[in-house]
Amino acid sequence: MDADLAALATAHGVATWYEDWHRERKDVSAESVAGVLGLLGVDATTPAAISTELAAVRERERLGRMPGTVVVRQGSGRDLPGPATIELEDGTTREVREVPDDLPLGWHRLDIGDQRVTLVVVPTELPEPPQTWGWMLQLYALHSARSWGMGDLGDLREFLGVSGSPGLVLLNPLHAITPTLPVPASPYSPSSRRFVNPLYLRIEDIPEYGRADAGTRAMIDALRPPKTDLIDYSAVWKAKLQALELLWPLAEKADTEDEGLLDFARFCALAEVHGPNWQQWPDEFRRPDSPAVRAFTSERIAFHAWLQTLLLQQLEAANEEARRRGMPAGVVHDLAVGIDPSGADGWLLQDVLAAGVHAGAPPDAFNQLGQDWGLAAWRPDRLIETGYAAYRDMLRRIFRYAGGLRVDHVAGLWRLWWVPPGMGADGGTYVHYDPDAMLGILALEAHRAGAVVIGEDLGTVLPEVTEGLERMNMLGSAVLWFTRDDDDPDGGYLPAGKYPRNALASISTHDLPTAAGFLAGEQVKVRAELGQLAGPVEQERKNADKDRAQLLAALRAEGLITATSTDAEIIVAMHEFLARTPCRFVTASLYDVLGELDQPNLPGTMDEYPNWRMPLRTGLEKIAEDPRVQAVAKVLGERKASR
Repeated sequence: MDADLAALATAHGVATWYEDWHRERKDVSAESVAGVLGLLGVDATTPAAISTELAAVRERERLGRMPGTVVVRQGSGRDLPGPATIELEDGTTREVREVPDDLPLGWHRLDIGDQRVTLVVVPTELPEPPQTWGWMLQLYALHSARSWGMGDLGDLREFLGVSGSPGLVLLNPLHAITPTLPVPASPYSPSSRRFVNPLYLRIEDIPEYGRADAGTRAMIDALRPPKTDLIDYSAVWKAKLQALELLWPLAEKADTEDEGLLDFARFCALAEVHGPNWQQWPDEFRRPDSPAVRAFTSERIAFHAWLQTLLLQQLEAANEEARRRGMPAGVVHDLAVGIDPSGADGWLLQDVLAAGVHAGAPPDAFNQLGQDWGLAAWRPDRLIETGYAAYRDMLRRIFRYAGGLRVDHVAGLWRLWWVPPGMGADGGTYVHYDPDAMLGILALEAHRAGAVVIGEDLGTVLPEVTEGLERMNMLGSAVLWFTRDDDDPDGGYLPAGKYPRNALASISTHDLPTAAGFLAGEQVKVRAELGQLAGPVEQERKNADKDRAQLLAALRAEGLITATSTDAEIIVAMHEFLARTPCRFVTASLYDVLGELDQPNLPGTMDEYPNWRMPLRTGLEKIAEDPRVQAVAKVLGERKASR
């Protein structure tokens, strides 16, 4: 690669090479690097443009100006290039010549020369998480006699009472959709990560339903969609929307001073008029601060704000149930790695997002063609310039109703795979973020909320990611399928006693084979049928057979199975294996415990596979009575009691 292009890429945090999942160096093409630089507003299309951009970088370095945001850990200071004034979060001021080491945690302001800088003091670490166990729950897949075609927050509250006294329940993302049809299925491609999906409302638990007359309630009850083999999100939303509109006249109308909520509700109202993709709206509505948007009025703004109020009430009811049951971590939510660029956050936060980028992942063992998630990504330079305000607001809104937060693809706080427009998933490269800021701000907001943090640090992850989580008392992820013994030349499974302590242990994840699927080799069968394998199917089958044999050997070494153990007994033994690990959190998935064969999501597929649409075959009313659920809850509950 041209030296000047490489230097320009380095200056803007764009990788020119990386280590792949085999830990081998992979050089990035000049085309990919130039494409990603363009997404950062840096012209690298010609040698002359590259020279001009490099000159601008060197001039900024010569001037020695401070970045728009400075992050320091509590108890640490830093030098300043001159005298400055610090205005603390509480409004008091201090004249300083350096950032002192006794500043309180929080969001402060630093005035130095003609610059106004955001100064964030973050914790050195979070309190140690408790030692407990819990369930990983795809809430949409849960269903009961009262559900409307998918699991809801009422089902969640009831599940907490019948699931064997867990210490936590980890949910799939409940992020907001754009309230139009058709409704996308994936919880990991949300319209907004700052607000909540109204499909999860339990209609009968809404106060206005209780105040409605018998005739209105009968009309609403008749709207309940029938249970289907696959979840029809659009049908669910059509039914619930009609019910909510019947209840809306009974709602107590209240003005809100939450401008962020009103902006989101305004987007929803505009989307109902102009369609779900704001990039296709009339020009005058494509910016949230435009005169046309500010002049737009509709009762639907108040309606969509009301829906969010209802969601917070039902989330709080679930949290109250968790507190009543003494759950040390409570309800843990999941933060998707990005958002649908055509949705609400894509519109509202467009000034801090990279227009046109698709976040994804390079090729790895389970996704051999790479992944293009189609998600928008933060622009690191704009986050710094704006004091990370959008990132902070997102975290604060989630921590209002979360006892903990799992951060999907937590490595994205360090670096994220950007795919330029027109290139395949394997034609991207990494863009680096400031982990001291991204991780530190996450720790600050979690600390203020009293919440735990779990990082999904699977796949091609730099050592500093796992080390950073460990240092901050945030948990990493230890998935049975991936946790191998580096000292075993054959790549066998790590013994239970050698698992990391600061981790959430699980058999699988939503993107990987279920326990029954793994034992049956279903991951090879399905991916072969859908053309998702990069190598010969015979080799993949051999690899799967070897993995299964190694797992059975690990379970036999622990004395958990015999040569005659059935698959059902082996699945219980997998949980017993995890119960013997020192991991702070050990979790079970209903997909595994109930013997479901199909994994919830098959990365790299769209319509070829029913991602996110498969309900559990067992209803909520029968889950508590299922002997498999009771057996696993007993195994993991005894672990909790013994430590």
